[in-house]
Amino acid sequence: MIVRDSQEAFVMIEQEHHAKLSGEMAACLKATILPGNEFKQSVLYAIKNHDYAWKELDKQPFWNDQKQQPYNFTDFRNPPKTVFYKHGIDEVEKQDTYAALLCSEHYTRFLLNDSNEAARSFVLFERQRQERIRQTVGAFDEERFFIHYGLLQFLDNLSLFVCLNEPGSAKQDEHPFFKDGIPVSSSLSPFLNTTKVNLRWKNEQTVVMDTSPFSRPIDITLEQKWLPKETVFAKGVINSYVNADMQKVPIRLTAPI
Repeated sequence: MIVRDSQEAFVMIEQEHHAKLSGEMAACLKATILPGNEFKQSVLYAIKNHDYAWKELDKQPFWNDQKQQPYNFTDFRNPPKTVFYKHGIDEVEKQDTYAALLCSEHYTRFLLNDSNEAARSFVLFERQRQERIRQTVGAFDEERFFIHYGLLQFLDNLSLFVCLNEPGSAKQDEHPFFKDGIPVSSSLSPFLNTTKVNLRWKNEQTVVMDTSPFSRPIDITLEQKWLPKETVFAKGVINSYVNADMQKVPIRLTAPI
């Protein structure tokens, strides 16, 4: 779950909805960045479903009793995460093996420096999965793969920028993840002609970027739930979340700044 603390309320966004935003963005990429070859649909599927692991988990959010707020994806413990991560990649692999390879690489990198036994076992298992899939792809092109993985990373971050920040936030109030912009991987940077995309909220409906991967301004819809803290503390986080209405917030991404 993605959680924003908005003083009087918790604003909550399911990871599946965040990934859906990434997928909407991916569908609008310039053809020079994601050409229509045999891997395009796999890349689109991976980006749209990279957080499948959280699909059912977020339907009934967990409560962090230490912080007295719902668990955010950033503070949810890694050992149980590995169980859900593996499930998500398994489900993606049932539909598309190349997409699963991208998702596996994505999740594995989160846990590379974690010495916990669950994390180490997860990384080992996923490295074995990755090697198995590479063998089935045929003439595996590592350079092309990391371009695709760079796209997943970048659009994941761009969607997170939209989700983690209050619409219309001033630059100094943005989430720490993005105050210095969104990094562009070395494999992707030749296509965007930059190593970092700077962006900001122009107003409550518009995000502007100094470099855009899209051929035109694009419109997306953020799905979120607004839970008054008074209700959460009185009725519990699960009951409050299940009964809250889904808000749909229109947002436009455009360039240049």
